[in-house]
Amino acid sequence: MELLKQRIAQEGEVKGDSVLRVDRFLNHQIDVKLLKEIALEFYRRFGQKEITKVLTIESSGIAIGAFVADAFSVPLVFAKKHQSTNLGDDVYTVPVTSFTHSRTYDVTVDKNYLRQEDSVLIVDDFLARGCALEGLVALTEKAHAHVAGIGIVIEKGFQGGGDRLRRRGYPLESLVVLESLRPLVYRDEPCKAR
Repeated sequence: MELLKQRIAQEGEVKGDSVLRVDRFLNHQIDVKLLKEIALEFYRRFGQKEITKVLTIESSGIAIGAFVADAFSVPLVFAKKHQSTNLGDDVYTVPVTSFTHSRTYDVTVDKNYLRQEDSVLIVDDFLARGCALEGLVALTEKAHAHVAGIGIVIEKGFQGGGDRLRRRGYPLESLVVLESLRPLVYRDEPCKAR
């Protein structure tokens, strides 16, 4: 997705060898016009499938998930990282280790919102090692629902999570896949001399 690559080049900030900050337009300050384009691209890629729910994880995935759910005219469900008093006891729960925060969370979805008859499109902003995504897949499978697709905005291909999920047979599509951050190299481009 060329528009996304342009924004990464113009406004992304690389920290070390494995962190790309895109909080100027994607996951802190949000460019809603860009999110509309992202949602339309996911609809273009997955619109031929019967999607009944969009599933993401709090918190950075919620804005993206809302736009995608709107494009598909289906509800958005987000897995909660923090237990709250208004969440019942009839829930699906799996542990997820966050690359960004270097800690493990129990993520939870109420069983009323994820059911066996659902065909689920899982979406998130980033994919690194794939722990959060594997947690969302596990929640979906605990509900005996169908993982119809996985849509990722930015995949850090050099960290292997996406390739591992693809090898397991999940229909995963990322709008951009980065092979390295220094220099910025995308999977679909020939590697430039370093």
